[in-house]
Amino acid sequence: MSDQIAQVEQEALAALEGAKDADALQQWKSQFLGNRGAVRALLSQIGGLPPEERAGFGQGVNALKEKLTAAFDERENALRAHAIAQDLEEGQIDISLPGRTRQVGGLHPVTMMHRQFQKIWADMGFQVFRSREVEEDDINFTALNMPPHHPARDMQDTFYTDEEGVILRTHTSPGQIHAMRTLGENGTKAIRVILPGMVYRNEQITARSEAQFTQVEGLAIGRNIRMSDLKGTITEFAHRIYGEDVQVRYRASYFPFTEPSMEVDAECFLCGGAGCRVCKYTGWLEIAGSGMVHPNVLRNGGYDPSEWSGFAFGMGPERMTMLRHNIQDIRYFWSNDLRFLEQF
Repeated sequence: MSDQIAQVEQEALAALEGAKDADALQQWKSQFLGNRGAVRALLSQIGGLPPEERAGFGQGVNALKEKLTAAFDERENALRAHAIAQDLEEGQIDISLPGRTRQVGGLHPVTMMHRQFQKIWADMGFQVFRSREVEEDDINFTALNMPPHHPARDMQDTFYTDEEGVILRTHTSPGQIHAMRTLGENGTKAIRVILPGMVYRNEQITARSEAQFTQVEGLAIGRNIRMSDLKGTITEFAHRIYGEDVQVRYRASYFPFTEPSMEVDAECFLCGGAGCRVCKYTGWLEIAGSGMVHPNVLRNGGYDPSEWSGFAFGMGPERMTMLRHNIQDIRYFWSNDLRFLEQF
């Protein structure tokens, strides 16, 4: 019986040496160590042996099983190491091949519009002033002529925080107060600033509205600033961004922090004023809200309205980007879909 064990051992080790890959190794394991393999066949013979030979034969088969198992593990590790070495050798860098250029990302379309805004307003003498996004209720509303329970507060659905009197700003207009108090030197210095940034409103997200979007606020404070200055400034901006020949019109409106107030429309740059789907066949596109700074807002900013005056305006870069590129869904701007972003 010991001859049978030796024969199985010899055959198994020879076959294991010839196993060159993982599939062949698994076939070997099934042939010799599997439930129907050669080692199990030897164990099945124990019952037919004389009682005095059973123990010695069983010990021999168990020793064979341990030896073949150790040989299998060693062979498996050797084949795995060989495969790794082969992959490394085949994957070596060929320095004679041309290099692979690194893919360069692009600017977000809204960022591109913001940069265009900032360049135009910088050429017109306005500096960029940034203010915080987490704001006090008093600055976001009260200082802008909207005291508690003022109906104008309902125009903007607000995100409130757990901290009393602290909110996410609903517009960039509170930056006017910060700019006047920071740059105005106690109401003694003229200022011209734009205030770009993110704003937040608790609105249902649809193709036309988002819970977060950006605005660009503008503010000019000086002596003897008049409505004609505001109109001329907005018209110059429209000419620079849409073309020298574009027509601009003004419509009376209401904003609690300006008086008088007006909406600004520019001639549709897609149809030239003839009327199209983008401008809803009116020939005009709304580009800004504006007006003369309310005396109460001037006082809250540290200026004496009997000596100082100013104008303010607000624009929506997302809206203007949507109009320029005929984008139908504002949610594209925040979806991080590369199929959309790579078009710009």
